[in-house]
Amino acid sequence: MELFTTRVSMQEHLCIEQKPDPASVVIFGGWGDLTKKKLLPSLFNLYKKKLLPEKFYAIGVLSYLDSPATDEDYRYRAFEVLGEGGDEEAFSEKLHYVPGRYDDPATYKALADKLSALDKANGEKPRHIFYLAVPPAFFPKIIKGLSAVGLTAKCPEGKTHCPIVVVEKPFGQDLASAKALASELRGLLDEDQIYRIDHYLGKETVQNILMLRFANAIFEPLWNNKYIEHIQITVSEDIGVGSRAGYYDKAGCLRDMFQNHMLQILSLITMEPPAVFEAERYRQEKFQLLKAIRPFDARGIEKWIVRGQYEAGEISGADVAGYLEEEGIDTRSNTETFVAMKVMVDNWRWAGVPFYLRSGKRMKERVSEVAVYFKRVPHSIFPMVPPEMLTQNLLVLNIQPLEGISLTLEAKRPGPKACLGALTLDFDYRTIFGVTPPEPYERLLLDAMLGDQSLFISTDGLEAAWMLLDPVLKNWVDGDGADLHRYEAGSWGPDAANELIKRDGFFWRTS
Repeated sequence: MELFTTRVSMQEHLCIEQKPDPASVVIFGGWGDLTKKKLLPSLFNLYKKKLLPEKFYAIGVLSYLDSPATDEDYRYRAFEVLGEGGDEEAFSEKLHYVPGRYDDPATYKALADKLSALDKANGEKPRHIFYLAVPPAFFPKIIKGLSAVGLTAKCPEGKTHCPIVVVEKPFGQDLASAKALASELRGLLDEDQIYRIDHYLGKETVQNILMLRFANAIFEPLWNNKYIEHIQITVSEDIGVGSRAGYYDKAGCLRDMFQNHMLQILSLITMEPPAVFEAERYRQEKFQLLKAIRPFDARGIEKWIVRGQYEAGEISGADVAGYLEEEGIDTRSNTETFVAMKVMVDNWRWAGVPFYLRSGKRMKERVSEVAVYFKRVPHSIFPMVPPEMLTQNLLVLNIQPLEGISLTLEAKRPGPKACLGALTLDFDYRTIFGVTPPEPYERLLLDAMLGDQSLFISTDGLEAAWMLLDPVLKNWVDGDGADLHRYEAGSWGPDAANELIKRDGFFWRTS
């Protein structure tokens, strides 16, 4: 394993990156949308950055339908989706394919033979990474097939060469199904072989939450209920359900966004620091935080959670249909496309600090951010300026569309008069570093090759999130649907969401 350390003169940045030991990636669903749009381009970018092992190779496992005839045909298809960067041909030579059905033992025998031949030709024993870019219903079938031919067995060489399996969400539809799926996976794999991926954890600003908190002495002492008034987490989308209608109408916003992305961001914002940044300790701290979230009281759940569904409206000057008019959606559907909730964390650090989370589709803007509101100064020494007139210090972590950080503080305006005004210090990755932040899958694929589970979801963490939200889902199913609030497409959500936060004297940052 190679270790690269580089210092650049611009404000003394220290860059540390590891290059994996020999590794290969086998993608089930080798020509699906995720593979074409995210996985192959991310592997290609890692190749261009010289972060892939020298003898790396990838195999796409495809169904017989619409399958290429040879490796060369598969490479040609890949070449077409990678764009023009000068290295496509050299990278595409590392791509191979295996045709077959996921329920056919012959598929796994062919895959095992292919892996054996490639490893022998390369003269190295790599870590085999099996990426299941397919619906969860196929997970057990594929893992059983891999296990039957010995491809997921523990390696005698130890953890360095241990095969791993990467799975995409959804990780169940409720607590019972999540536990059942986890049990099936654990029956065939060890916990350190299971990599549950949440692409939000690969985003630059999400990763930067830990750097901001634990690498800066000016923030960590303030990161508690003594100095922070409340925190808002917003992930809004201006798009509708699009081609995902079949999945989304069964899932809804709570399952699609909160069970994974939103609670993962919340745990990063609020977790205790691990003694060292090591996967097991890091994930254990996130698990402990999720367990500390106060359970929702089903008898008064509307005081804590608001759900909504978008109606027809206008976005960016264009008329858009309501959710019930979308193609593939049941016209009687009570599926929520928006959720806002108030969360309390019952531990020493966060006692009394409310967290407000909201996410929805067909909202006014595409925005993902964390806004940390610090408490106001207790006393103003400036004549004629009471404390409530001073602007609150506000730290905003911009996750998308422009990744960066901003800090708002009070400062004197230029001139002979003692005039105070808000000043915002802005930092964004594109301007400061002159590069576009990498695709989240680059970071996550690299970590998988390194055998680092830090940015992947543990079984404990998954079940803790479902334990929190499962009662909410049951309450909505058992209820009469009267609490499903309508909101106009192009707005910031239903009025009830504004009331949720206004009851505590606060306002959503973008409303």
